[in-house]
Amino acid sequence: MIVLKVLAIIAIVLVVLFFLTLVIYFFNLDMKFAASLIKPLTAYYNWSKNRREAKKHKQEEQKE
Repeated sequence: MIVLKVLAIIAIVLVVLFFLTLVIYFFNLDMKFAASLIKPLTAYYNWSKNRREAKKHKQEEQKE
């Protein structure tokens, strides 16, 4: 009896995941999400680049 309940739960989870992937595919949500991430990822990249350059510049000053 417990095995049937476990199998039913697994089947329900698989069906829900399948329909979720269909919705994501149908509305192209993955690309919309990726497009919305461009601005914050670019800002983070620029911030970390500036931090690395400042650290490198500081090390060069200390060597002199």
